[in-house]
Amino acid sequence: MNDITDLDALALSQALRRRAISCREAMRAYLDRISSLNPALNAIVSMEPEERLLAQADERDRQLARGEWLGWMHGMPQAPKDLAQTRGLRTTWGSPIFRDFVPDQDAAIVERVRAAGAILVGKTNVPEFGLGSQTFNEVFGPTLNPWNPSKTAGGSSGGAAAALAARMLPVADGSDMMGSLRNPAAFCNVYGFRPSRGRVPNTLAPDAFSQQLATDGPMARSVADLAMLLATQAGYDARAPLSLGDDPSVFAQPLERDFGGARIGWLGDLGGHLPVEPGVLELCRNALRVFEALGCRVEEARVDFAPERMWRTWLAWRRFLVSGSLVAHYRDPGRRPLLKPEAVWEIEQGLATSALDVHDASVDRTALYRAVLAAFEHFDFLVLPTAQVFPFDVTQRWPKSIAGREMDTYHRWMEVVILPTLTGCPALSVPAGFASEGEAAGLPMGIQIVGRPRDDLSVLQLGHAWDRATDWARRTPPEPLQAA
Repeated sequence: MNDITDLDALALSQALRRRAISCREAMRAYLDRISSLNPALNAIVSMEPEERLLAQADERDRQLARGEWLGWMHGMPQAPKDLAQTRGLRTTWGSPIFRDFVPDQDAAIVERVRAAGAILVGKTNVPEFGLGSQTFNEVFGPTLNPWNPSKTAGGSSGGAAAALAARMLPVADGSDMMGSLRNPAAFCNVYGFRPSRGRVPNTLAPDAFSQQLATDGPMARSVADLAMLLATQAGYDARAPLSLGDDPSVFAQPLERDFGGARIGWLGDLGGHLPVEPGVLELCRNALRVFEALGCRVEEARVDFAPERMWRTWLAWRRFLVSGSLVAHYRDPGRRPLLKPEAVWEIEQGLATSALDVHDASVDRTALYRAVLAAFEHFDFLVLPTAQVFPFDVTQRWPKSIAGREMDTYHRWMEVVILPTLTGCPALSVPAGFASEGEAAGLPMGIQIVGRPRDDLSVLQLGHAWDRATDWARRTPPEPLQAA
């Protein structure tokens, strides 16, 4: 493996600033890595011309020679998720409707990494409009899993997770409504963080007040790298009226902390409510020993809120928000045939939802939030698996059944992620190891660490301790991906 692409992002940043590595050398190393592996994985799309990227790297080197340093991402290659608008760089949302769309403005997370010195090499692949935790679309095709290219990389940040795991990017951004940062992180053996609601501003959302389920966030191969990217992404922006005003520089500080006596509540499969593929719970339970080795006390936990009620609350909120954002395409006879069936289903569900349904779901969401607060009176953190299945066949749109139980929607198989989303709590997916037997042998899985509302720092500190105590994220996927 190329030594430059194997560096953690912070180590790469330091080497670039010291000029131990030139920005051109770093760009060349990453472009070679992308050229070698991306044809097999299809993680990065809409690549910029090589000569343009090398010219930008040369300019970054000249800036350093003049004593100018833009920030910790100076000269670092980046590929924003293809749901984030990028000025001058194609943004498709994975939809044929926007196959050739080139925005004239950046999303806030893109503005901020550009300001920190990053060079945009392309975009990372997504499912159409981010719908579904399986990354495929009619514009670019599917993204494959670096650990087994016959499997999905998850989604909707599947391209970002696969690019990270294959060392084609040093860090990556993602977004998360229904586990879109967490699920692909688990499937690709990297870290994915869903921050507290409002931590990372969305300045281009058409509705700046109602959209409270989706959020942007960071992905990385170490929690220290992830926290540094969050420090860049986070912070108040007046264009996002619900964004948080806390100083984001706290995430750039050292993350070391003693967790002796910390109380960990294991939610597991929510008391048997969630169907789980054989091997997932066993692997995650074994990984809980890492918490115990850190001095934590791990106990069985429950949230005093019926899981099926939580699911109904989720369905109402999701159909309200998704249908509202996509219904204009549905009403256009030229665009409706270009929508995938899952998008049409969401819109039609939304059209059958009343204002009173949404109000009732908001009341139920409030009750869930209060039930989670009550659980945090007994526990410092809540943990549960990141996914209910191991990475599945990339030709399968979504799992139709789990452990013999039929899935009644295209996203029911990811029900395990909705508690943090509905409550706005920070949630970090950490690598939990690999399946050791059966069809899933060698495939990764993750655990979600859920923290108290707005306590992102504590979650990152525990994640950092986990990262230091394990070696899972430092393992690399099999190299002969070119044959995939």
